[in-house]
Amino acid sequence: MRVIFMGTPVFAVPALQALIDSEHEVVAAYSQPPRPAGRGMRLTPSPIHQLAQAHGIPVHTPTTLKMLDTHHEFIAHAADIAVVAAYGLLLPQAVLDAPHLGCINIHPSDLPRWRGAAPIQRTLMAGDKHTACCIIQLELGLDTGPIHLREPYTIPPEMDAGGLHDAMAIIGARQVLAVLKSLSSNQPPAPSPQSPDGVTYAEKITKADRALDWSRPASELFNQIRGLSPTPTATTTLNGEVIKLFAATIELGEATKPAGMALDNQLLINAGNGTALRLGELQRAGKSRQTAQQLLQSFPIPAGLMAQKSGA
Repeated sequence: MRVIFMGTPVFAVPALQALIDSEHEVVAAYSQPPRPAGRGMRLTPSPIHQLAQAHGIPVHTPTTLKMLDTHHEFIAHAADIAVVAAYGLLLPQAVLDAPHLGCINIHPSDLPRWRGAAPIQRTLMAGDKHTACCIIQLELGLDTGPIHLREPYTIPPEMDAGGLHDAMAIIGARQVLAVLKSLSSNQPPAPSPQSPDGVTYAEKITKADRALDWSRPASELFNQIRGLSPTPTATTTLNGEVIKLFAATIELGEATKPAGMALDNQLLINAGNGTALRLGELQRAGKSRQTAQQLLQSFPIPAGLMAQKSGA
């Protein structure tokens, strides 16, 4: 098949690489425009842009797909199908209709649960024990299209968003090839409509989502931390500094003491309902990510100190 690939971040790389290594022909790649990055804030092409360029695939980086000339450019590639993975732009109807097989999308949640911008983070923050990676037929609605292929996934209890991101990217790449093989058959099966029940939305992560509220049970705070790790990270204020949190473990707390109080000098912080969190990996502003032991050597947190909710 002639394939247009549309993606931007690292999440999309395994799928594009799988297509490059397959019998299919990637005739063009679409990605977000280069952005400032690094210490020098130089304009840097996205991971998909770099991978496509390395393989001689034409790359387009429009800021919008709404313009008529962009539609003509897209149509001129005469693609059979477009594969979309974390592209970052909405596809208008003219683009959706251009390939004769339409456009399919890798979505890393158990649709219709967690449609929207941050499905991986919201899955973990909600404490879901199971998820799925779905390949859907794109339509104008937000992740509402019928499902070609769903692969369930049981989330390991300690897995963070980085780990789930990588797992979903690998699964999605494998699924794309399976769906293209199915669509190449003489009688491809029709995708299954999503259930109208159980719809939830994975809203974009905000600063308010990042700040820990120590009155909540430690299990909820644990899920908040792992759901936002390694980026953009949950935060709390310790000794007047906003601290990024990457990992923690749940322990017993002391219901008679206030939420947010350090129960010892080893970063055991009291939470709600008689629970506590032992902070494991943290980062101070302008510093590198550290274990609790490393941080405490230069930044002691004595028992009795109060952790504060921060605005990140």
